[in-house]
Amino acid sequence: MFGFIVNFFKIFLYFPLFNALVLIYDYFPGHDFGIAIIVLTIIIRVIIYPLSVKALQSQKALSSLQPQLKEIQEKYKNDKEKQAKETLELYRKEKINPFSGLLLALIQLPILIALYNVFWNGLKPEQLSNLYGFVVNPGHINPVFLGLADLSKPNVIFAILAGILQFFQTKMLTPSPTKGLAANDMSSMMQKQMLYFFPIITIVILLKLPSALGLYWIASGIFSIIQQYFILKKNKK
Repeated sequence: MFGFIVNFFKIFLYFPLFNALVLIYDYFPGHDFGIAIIVLTIIIRVIIYPLSVKALQSQKALSSLQPQLKEIQEKYKNDKEKQAKETLELYRKEKINPFSGLLLALIQLPILIALYNVFWNGLKPEQLSNLYGFVVNPGHINPVFLGLADLSKPNVIFAILAGILQFFQTKMLTPSPTKGLAANDMSSMMQKQMLYFFPIITIVILLKLPSALGLYWIASGIFSIIQQYFILKKNKK
C-alpha cells in the first residue's frame, strides 16, 4: 500500500513538477533557476486560483460571522447539540462552506512536499534521467539565483521574508475587534496567537531547508497578498 502511494506521488506530482521546472529552466532566457521557480509558482497559483478564491471568500465570511457565532455559543452553552445545529444553520443560510480553507490546505500540502523533493533531490545529475522525452536535458542545473543566492542551501534572508509575508497574509484575514466582544475572548486570543505563530513556524522551517523552497514561499506569498487585496476590496464594495 505504501509503495503504491509513493509511486502515485512520484507519477502525478514529483515528476510533473520536476519536468515543468526543468522545461522552464531550459527555455527561459538566462537559464536562471530562481526565475524558473518563480514562473512555476505563478503557474501553480493560477491552476489552483478558482479554489483559493472560494476558500478566501469563505474564510473572510467566517471571520465576519464571529459575532453571530459567539451569540450562538452563549445562548446554547449548555446544549452542545443545539449549538452545533444552529451553527450549521447559520453556515447554510449564509452559503458558507467552513471546510473550503481546509480543502485548499490539503491540496497545497502534497504540492509543497513534492516541491521540497524537487528542490532537495532534483539538482542531483542522476535525477535528470527522470525527464520526459520532450524535455531537453540541460546536463547540469545551476542553483544560483540572479548570481547572488545558492538556492540549494538554506538562506536566512529568504526565510525571514517568507515569514513577514506570511504575517501580512494572515493579518489581512484577521477580523477587526468587534464591538461588544471581550478583548480576552477565546476566539480573539487564538486569532492573535495564529497571527504570530504561523510566521514564526514558517521561518523556523525554512531556516533548515533549501532556499529554493523559501523562494517558492515568497513568490506564492506575494501572489496570495495581491489576490487577497483585490478579492477583499471587491467584497467590501
